[in-house]
Amino acid sequence: MIKLEQQPNIQNSTKQSLSFFLLAVILLWVKSYIAFRVGLNLDLENVMQEIILVITPLSSALFFLGLGLFAPAKSRNKALLTIHFIMSFILYANIVYHRFFDDFITIPVLFQFKNFGDLGGSAQSLMHPLDILYFLDFLLLLTIVLSKKVKPVEKLKKKTIGLVFVSALSIFLANIGMAEIQRPELLTRTFDRAILVKLMGVYNYHVYDAVLNTKSSTQRALADSNDLAEVKNYSDSQYKKPDPKMFGAAKGKNVILVSMESTQNFLINKKINGQEVTPFLNDLTKNSYYFDNFYHNTGQGKTSDAEFLIDNSLYGLPGGSVYSTKAQNKFHATPEIVKENGYNPVVFHANNKSFWNRDMMYNTLGYNKFYSKPYYDVNDQNSVNYGLKDKEFFKQSMPMLENLKQPFYSKFITLTNHHPFILNNEQEKSIQPADTGDPTVDNYFVTARYQDEALKQFFQQLKASGLYDNSVIILYGDHYGISENHNKAMSKILGKEVTPYEHLKLQETPLFIHVPGQKGKVMHTIGGEIDLKPTILHLLGMKTKGDIQFGSDLFSPERDEFTVQRDGSAITKDYVYAGEKEKCYSQSDGQEVAAKLCKPAKDKAAKDLNLSDKVVYGDLLRFFKDGKIINQQESKQ
Repeated sequence: MIKLEQQPNIQNSTKQSLSFFLLAVILLWVKSYIAFRVGLNLDLENVMQEIILVITPLSSALFFLGLGLFAPAKSRNKALLTIHFIMSFILYANIVYHRFFDDFITIPVLFQFKNFGDLGGSAQSLMHPLDILYFLDFLLLLTIVLSKKVKPVEKLKKKTIGLVFVSALSIFLANIGMAEIQRPELLTRTFDRAILVKLMGVYNYHVYDAVLNTKSSTQRALADSNDLAEVKNYSDSQYKKPDPKMFGAAKGKNVILVSMESTQNFLINKKINGQEVTPFLNDLTKNSYYFDNFYHNTGQGKTSDAEFLIDNSLYGLPGGSVYSTKAQNKFHATPEIVKENGYNPVVFHANNKSFWNRDMMYNTLGYNKFYSKPYYDVNDQNSVNYGLKDKEFFKQSMPMLENLKQPFYSKFITLTNHHPFILNNEQEKSIQPADTGDPTVDNYFVTARYQDEALKQFFQQLKASGLYDNSVIILYGDHYGISENHNKAMSKILGKEVTPYEHLKLQETPLFIHVPGQKGKVMHTIGGEIDLKPTILHLLGMKTKGDIQFGSDLFSPERDEFTVQRDGSAITKDYVYAGEKEKCYSQSDGQEVAAKLCKPAKDKAAKDLNLSDKVVYGDLLRFFKDGKIINQQESKQ
């Protein structure tokens, strides 16, 4: 009788427990799908991709929340709540990250978490009051648990739990099968995280990213000097001789590199409300070598990637930043090379020295000194967002620059023209915002003008100090400022639709090279940040033949008209290959053409990126000394 009386209670409790679990699954499933469509605004191309997007969060919700069913009865609902919150937070973190970077978080990016606390207004501007809705379902579940209306049974049947995981696995396999139809070899072609998220979902993407990260972390331990042979042979085959007229044109001169934060090339000669946005840079095109087909090659590391590219002629990683995750590696960087030739390499950056792990990485690359925030007087009036405003930055840097032992190799990293593009002093705004209705795009021109005025001031200070005539001055845009998320507003600015072709053209960043005694000219050479290391060294009269590099001298008459984007896209003189879309466009009119026309560029881009990643992940340059490959034992000496 006792058993008969208790049986309905057990059955009822089991139903309650599973009802709560299923409610958590359904709420997370529906929320994730809505977030994929609205928060991440994934670009779906057909009905099958829509179906994939519907089912992929269901398999993840069943699997991960299913893990909570193994918890003891008393803590089972708490376990389900904890897992639900973690998955909600992962989803939300990707949405916030995607709002600016048009990208998704990777495990290496998580190692850069300390950067987030230093972003100030830049990070806060990415968060919206309505974002609380992404946690509304969690609050509902929390209310149910706190009301104690759900009482889980002591032990769930193994068959019941097994059914949950079989369902999750079945849905996942169906997901992968459809994804492979949409993009064959999806899991071996990982240049584009947007494709992975679109066809696997955020949660499965993060599991896959974790597997990749684990795999990459073992590459160094397993690597040996033989792995460098293929890279060395390829690098040697790609070497281009310098222009005899430019080789050594700046021998013995100082080098002043200026990183122009978030500066895209469309700003040059652009007018807003009838006013030039960059009048100083516009004038600079007339008395310097100005490259108008120059591209950034950065990935998630953004400014730090640009620095890494320029100093090493190696690409940044497909996820995260070399600066944050590979600072212990051995490199053969420009600062180290010029130091061996009597130069004094230094960096000026009025921000925290640990941001992007710069203090450690600069030491690895061979810089003698890093003038970071403690060397500057930074207060509320002269700083905004990341730190010191550009005009004050250059002003305070000049005495330190003038006192350097010459010749020096110096790098200046500007800050003000950074998202969310704000100035906290109305008197510093010398141009009105644009009028697209998108604050990010509209204000971009205001801070770009401020940066332009700061650069003009810096050049005047260099001339007054006497350093101008004895220095090679190189200005480069480090990466894009306006992401693909703002294409609607950018269409108004450009007066035409931002197609995939136009989007790639917007990855152009300006490059100016002022060589003492030379007037310069507009250079239409297609190139990127990957090419600056050999270009600079050749200007200084230093040979690079035999070095391991993936760029070539921008002045070389032999160089190919070619550059690469971190997602596998490639730009040549005749064609543009859009990696994400896997489409080919003609440079002459921007129209789509047969994919086979872009295959040579696509293949070269993939090889360059793969071999460069091999060098960085395997720390292969520890096996490289004096232009030769050395063995494991020699590398330890």
